[in-house]
Amino acid sequence: MDIMNTIAELMAVSARTAPKAAGKDYVEIKILKGDDIDKLADDMVQFGEDSGKVNFDRDGENVRDSDSVILLSLDNPAKLGLNCGACGHDECVDLETVDGPEFAGGLCAWRVLDLGIALGSAVKTASLLNADNRIMYRIGVVARQQGLIDGELVVGIPISVSGKSIYFDR
Repeated sequence: MDIMNTIAELMAVSARTAPKAAGKDYVEIKILKGDDIDKLADDMVQFGEDSGKVNFDRDGENVRDSDSVILLSLDNPAKLGLNCGACGHDECVDLETVDGPEFAGGLCAWRVLDLGIALGSAVKTASLLNADNRIMYRIGVVARQQGLIDGELVVGIPISVSGKSIYFDR
């Protein structure tokens, strides 16, 4: 449906204009549709099988049944420089980014909050427009692994319109 592409674009606008700490924006946004959604769904199911991790198959099938998927990531986020300790270190200079099994860790807590606020703004827009949606960590794992979007931390939001939300009847 063309309207779902418009909703995805409006969600991206909401994520882009969401408040960010010190006015610095490290959030990347990409909209997937069509064959890209099917490929992501296939890769999610395969990742679950290969890794033995549960629910990648379930979420992959949800993705397959979606009209669009919005990816949001933190891409090379600078430390805010507050020396607040929220990341677990007394000083920002001590925070180092290291690759973990699914995402890169050691991120400034304020930058992670920026991503969370952007996600919340995007799903708020979907909700206002009555598009079913769900924030999914598993989408982000596979999207990052497949290089669909750059970033240390990636999260996906599939959207759908049907008589009953496909994301909560699982």
